[in-house]
Amino acid sequence: MGEMGLRERKKQQMYQDVSDIAVRLFLERGFDAVSVAEVAAAAGISKPTLFRYFPAKEDLVLHRIADHEAEAARVVAGRADPVDALRRHFLAGLERRDPVTGLNDHPQVLAFHALLYGTPSLVARAYRHQERSEAALAEALGGDLDARLAAGQIIAVQRILALENWRRIAAGEGVEEVRSDAVRAAERAFGRLAQGLPDLGIRR
Repeated sequence: MGEMGLRERKKQQMYQDVSDIAVRLFLERGFDAVSVAEVAAAAGISKPTLFRYFPAKEDLVLHRIADHEAEAARVVAGRADPVDALRRHFLAGLERRDPVTGLNDHPQVLAFHALLYGTPSLVARAYRHQERSEAALAEALGGDLDARLAAGQIIAVQRILALENWRRIAAGEGVEEVRSDAVRAAERAFGRLAQGLPDLGIRR
């Protein structure tokens, strides 16, 4: 069991190391200007080995947010009021300046978001990430049509709130300038969700 655990840790470290190298190269030269072969060479592995870890070039970048795919589903698990649980979770993220909320002005975070949102193929790949997030959340909410409708609205709200925060900070506003508006916007958005979603029967 310990050996399997060690193998898994080494595997996860490989994912992280290769992704970090790739993102660094993409930020330096642009996503389209760096080939997969160049990433593999920089990581000291073969191209076939790289593709065993990352089936698509875009996955080298999306790996950084892959652990957030099931986050909403984890937050609502066992909760009687899933919308309120997600509201509290998002507000807590704003408080600690979690990059996933968009409220973070670290240069590397801003550069990563610019790379992600400024590259069409990455935007398309990120949409698949969003679909998987919705599917996981819908399953946690019951898995029926009403749950899927609710999940779609919730994930969209989180994405739009985060994108608005990032855009304002990327445009030059300070985190403290954006924070109060971000909190109010989140409270308002989740409040509207709470008003609209009870009819979908996700509360139990």
